[in-house]
Amino acid sequence: MITATLARALQQAGLSWQPANGDRFVIAKPEMGDEVFHLADMTVEAHDLDTGIILAFNGTTEWALDSVAVEHTVWLPREAQLRDALGDRFVSLVRHDHHHAVRIVGPDGAVVEVTDPDAECAYARALLRVLG
Repeated sequence: MITATLARALQQAGLSWQPANGDRFVIAKPEMGDEVFHLADMTVEAHDLDTGIILAFNGTTEWALDSVAVEHTVWLPREAQLRDALGDRFVSLVRHDHHHAVRIVGPDGAVVEVTDPDAECAYARALLRVLG
């Protein structure tokens, strides 16, 4: 799974998020730690209000949290979402002995390889290069 640190870096680099069912996110507050939440109709729903998007927590009596503005969250994109964000720059994903390598087309047209032990993190690092 992509780390919250890499997800924050992607957010700061300009990766935008339109919340949808199945998406994962963390709340960007130290007291929340790295608790991962999932958007789902029955538990956490995205509501598009005049004031912005909020994520509403349904039936979560154990939390003193009814909703959170999307700008106070960090999206944890999945592998397919990261690959889609790379678009035409994506060439391939290759597994080596102890890491994954994402190959992308760099700004000069040459193929660049970005590696990480985790496939989602390798995609995120590649996307950071594209957004950077």
